[in-house]
Amino acid sequence: MKNLYYSIAFILLISVNLGCRPAKITPKLTSADITKVINQMMVEMIHDVTNPPLAARFFAYTCISGYEVLSQNDPKMQQLDTILNGYPAIKAPSVTTGFDTRLSAVFAMVATASKLQPSGAALKVFEQKLIDSCINAGFSQGKIDSSLKYGQQISAQLLAYAKSDGYNKISNYKRYTLKGTPGSWDPTPPAYIAAVEPYFRTVRPLTLKSSGQFIPVPPVPFSTDKTSAFYKYLLQCHSLDADSLSADQRTVAAFWDCNPFAVQDNGHMQIGLKKISPGAHWMGITGIACKKAGVDFERAMRVNTMVAIGLMDSFISCWNEKYKTNRIRPETAIHKYMDARWHSFLQTPPFPEYLSGHSFISSTAAAILTSFFGDNFKYTDDVEVAFGIPPREFSSFNKAAVEAGYSRLLGGIHFQDGISNGKMQGELVGAWVLGKFTGKTPVTK
Repeated sequence: MKNLYYSIAFILLISVNLGCRPAKITPKLTSADITKVINQMMVEMIHDVTNPPLAARFFAYTCISGYEVLSQNDPKMQQLDTILNGYPAIKAPSVTTGFDTRLSAVFAMVATASKLQPSGAALKVFEQKLIDSCINAGFSQGKIDSSLKYGQQISAQLLAYAKSDGYNKISNYKRYTLKGTPGSWDPTPPAYIAAVEPYFRTVRPLTLKSSGQFIPVPPVPFSTDKTSAFYKYLLQCHSLDADSLSADQRTVAAFWDCNPFAVQDNGHMQIGLKKISPGAHWMGITGIACKKAGVDFERAMRVNTMVAIGLMDSFISCWNEKYKTNRIRPETAIHKYMDARWHSFLQTPPFPEYLSGHSFISSTAAAILTSFFGDNFKYTDDVEVAFGIPPREFSSFNKAAVEAGYSRLLGGIHFQDGISNGKMQGELVGAWVLGKFTGKTPVTK
């Protein structure tokens, strides 16, 4: 009888201990995991020397892939077919159970980026590292496999959507021909690179009605008359040559350079200086904001997707205006009509001047980020520390956007009206994208 008592007590003790043991915690992905994919995309873009408009296109479809996974599993998220132009009916994957929604979203992003970007093989290596980290975090192999399959099936459909936007037809268009008229754009030293993406305006916008939906005021007319408004712009740029800038002005110009085409003369050789694109810089800022604000994975995916969509539509709109006005760059005009020895602090990018692309897309991104995080969101921008650029602190996204535009004047690569009007156009596109997502009536003028 005594032995039976002890046996029952032992069984009860085991039962109590088992009952008190904490349940196995299911690991959860965070906004940082979205940022990791974006950052890896940046690495490959630098390797591939991806031009700014194309980089924005890569970010947009990659983020849309992740967003689509979440929207299929969360009724609170808007369906993209009500927002994006030509968006197809996305079929639900054959995987119905056993997947993790957040993990599937990340896998969808990686799958899309690996197919879109030239260095896709490197992204597959990143995917394997992601799988290994998931195993270490506690995901079961079955959940990983199901999540991977789910993400890949969504990605395949989004890649078909991307292919239908017309970008693949650009290579069949005739080579861009220089206008050769007074005041028109010419390639600039030291590499004299040919016009970049002259037909990007033909790509289907994601939310805009057309590439020409928002028409800016025309640029100040070209003139060599010393009393003209254009010549005053020339004088302003001439006064800001590389040797006259203060240390603070150099810091601002260098911080926002973001020129993936920079070339340095080295004797009989020219060396490419690889940097991230303007859009990549703002995607990096988006990741910083999400981390500081502590937003969850779903909200981070929403803001990344909206910023990426805004960037792509901004580039389409801006490039429409660039190749329509085909305006001369300050460097060319100053060398030809004022001072052959003048040199800018920044290297001139290989496309027409009006409008300033950085001013345009920065204002779009700032408008979207401000809608999420407020107008007084303080953050430290350390996106380009890896390139030797020290961090800078900003008290708002709008102030950062204004500084980004100002950097183009300091750098000697844009005229003032290209900067100020670019900012206004960017704000219009930002408001339009926000309106499409919130259901509020967007501005249409």
